[in-house]
Amino acid sequence: MLVSPSGFSKVKDSVKEKIFFGNEPNAELIAILTVYFVQGILGLARLAVSFFLKDELRLSPAQVSALLGIVALPWIIKPLFGFISDGLPIFGYRRRPYLILSGLLGTISWIFLATIVNTPVAATIAIALGSLSVAVSDVIVDSLVVERARKESQANAGSLQSLCWGASALGGLITAYFSGVLLQHFTTRTVFGITATFPLIVSAVAWLIAESPISKNQAENNENEKLSVPHQFQLLRQAVTQKAIWLPTAFVFLWQATPTADSAFFFFTTNELHFEPEFLGRVRLVTSIASLVGVWIFQRYLKTVPFRVIFGWSTVLSAVLGMTMLLLVTHANRSLGIGDRWFSLGDSLVLTVMGQIAYMPVLVLAARLCPPGVEATFFALLMSVSNLAGLLSYELGAGLMHLMGITESNFDNLALLVIITNVSTILPLPFLNWLPAADSQSESGTFPPVIQQSHEQSLIPEFVPELILHKSGKEVTE
Repeated sequence: MLVSPSGFSKVKDSVKEKIFFGNEPNAELIAILTVYFVQGILGLARLAVSFFLKDELRLSPAQVSALLGIVALPWIIKPLFGFISDGLPIFGYRRRPYLILSGLLGTISWIFLATIVNTPVAATIAIALGSLSVAVSDVIVDSLVVERARKESQANAGSLQSLCWGASALGGLITAYFSGVLLQHFTTRTVFGITATFPLIVSAVAWLIAESPISKNQAENNENEKLSVPHQFQLLRQAVTQKAIWLPTAFVFLWQATPTADSAFFFFTTNELHFEPEFLGRVRLVTSIASLVGVWIFQRYLKTVPFRVIFGWSTVLSAVLGMTMLLLVTHANRSLGIGDRWFSLGDSLVLTVMGQIAYMPVLVLAARLCPPGVEATFFALLMSVSNLAGLLSYELGAGLMHLMGITESNFDNLALLVIITNVSTILPLPFLNWLPAADSQSESGTFPPVIQQSHEQSLIPEFVPELILHKSGKEVTE
């Protein structure tokens, strides 16, 4: 039976509303979603990297935590990539060539891990190159999302960000379970080799980005003049010197910089509880599903909830629920009739949902704050503050593990580490009023007064949103 034109139109509109959250599913949107999807797929190698560092390179929990802090450096200097992309076009293009290069760099880094890496230093360099690849592609697609999000109506506010993070979570969902299954049957280097093929997808879809050379005509040449590095610095300086910008940013930094026990827990679950790679893959599958649930809950119910409420309650609840890990560390869960595996699955699910809910409003507001012409730079600058705090979090965690004598076989002080890391997360709460108040979020969706630039163009609202990594949703078993 042939579908009538009106019926086809209804199906198309339904797909647009239900699947793409009201966004037109054109080639460029597909390319953007594919890049986020690939970022999720790269999680296929996450467990392989963890086991490679632990079993083949024989690193301690403190050393692994310190290494993870180092490889996060590309995410801290993301503004540099933004400057390069916005101010130094390649053959007249600011986005497409950088996506192509980032994909090639990612493939090279995974090939290195699959072949010639045999020392901690070489592993750090190779993993950092992979991190650099994802960071560059993330800057580029973030800028594309910002450009699109600025045109969103209030009815669709946040829909594009939700769609993008849903694509990333879907990629993680597809590969989550297989990340463990592959390790049951293949070596870590084989998994690295398989992962090396995925960044090439980013290079391929980069050609779908609808971008014209910036020197195509005189009008675009004038726009190019505004993209000069001095002009970028001027816009950024006017933004970051506002009290309403650096106060929320300072709060987020304090919140995210608290120490983490992630590396110690990975060693505890594998060496003490003897969780196999296949089960850890199941945990990743559960947390990937939980991320999608978090995106849906925010999009459906929480878009208009004040920031202080979301972040305040998510912090308190995460600290309280995080204390339940004491039951696992002391094996008290067994006395309650709850197996180690079921306990770990349930806790990971709840914390991940909360973390995703806390993270979504960050993307919505950050996109609205970026001045035209320096979208990549400004958005990357905001996010790098949170990433810097994340690096400090891992390094503080490494220091605590070293001082407490926590090693790959000694977990005597792990319970104390759990208490310290969870209590520390609530210490910044007295400064919660540094975040935008509820009245800053007008029901009409308009933002506070903006700075007027010399071009008489409204560019930067008077506050910056909270920038958060998944602090409240860290995967406790990885």
